[in-house]
Amino acid sequence: MTDARIDPMAAAFGAAAADYERARPSYPAEAIEVLRAEAGVGPGKRVCDLAAGTGKLTRLLVTTGADVVAIEPVPGMRDQLAEVLPDIDVFDGTAEAIPLHDDSVDAVTVAQAFHWFKFDEALTEIRRVLRPGGALAILFNQRDERVPWVKTWNDVIEWHSRRIAYYQTTDWAKLLQDNGFAEVGYRSTEWNQPLTRDLLASRVRSVSYIADEGPDAQQEYVDRVLALVEGLGDTFPLPYVTHVWFARSN
Repeated sequence: MTDARIDPMAAAFGAAAADYERARPSYPAEAIEVLRAEAGVGPGKRVCDLAAGTGKLTRLLVTTGADVVAIEPVPGMRDQLAEVLPDIDVFDGTAEAIPLHDDSVDAVTVAQAFHWFKFDEALTEIRRVLRPGGALAILFNQRDERVPWVKTWNDVIEWHSRRIAYYQTTDWAKLLQDNGFAEVGYRSTEWNQPLTRDLLASRVRSVSYIADEGPDAQQEYVDRVLALVEGLGDTFPLPYVTHVWFARSN
């Protein structure tokens, strides 16, 4: 049954949840330090990880000592998250209808998901659940196309024609300011995720529009990308830039 709350392409993550959990990158320590310093994430604070997926960021938030609650609408992703973090509250919900009380959290984090939201509705809801002066942090991992094989990867999977480069085309500072947020800031970190060919195949299958294809079409995408790393070692680095925007609710 189709869930009308969820973009059909985002719903495809449900079938790819195991690949997503297995191969999608985590977030670098520097990004978590930004959340501590700029969003106040830490002991004594309640944090909502919104559209938490399989909990890639959620598990790092827990290590800060914060009281963390996760919201995720896709059942397959939510099941993976609950397996990884059985001791935290994981709720079914969307950014446009957050199942939390008014003024109930000190910070909201959104990792690798904000582009799926209806921006104005979501930011209104986020402000509703934030306590006065509470923080919002938006994180994106971006494959670093300055490395030639990574640029070719994006080309052969038709990344730029199939997905909007949201971290490049959206003026996040203006969007946040126009929706009642202040003290907007930005940090970025460059880092590498160690990969094997097996993990790279899972990483390709975890892309939303590829996950929505049948097995044969998925394998064609995988084969195109694996051909790019034939000359690399058994383990090789996948370079990323992690972007973090942060702001305070007025």
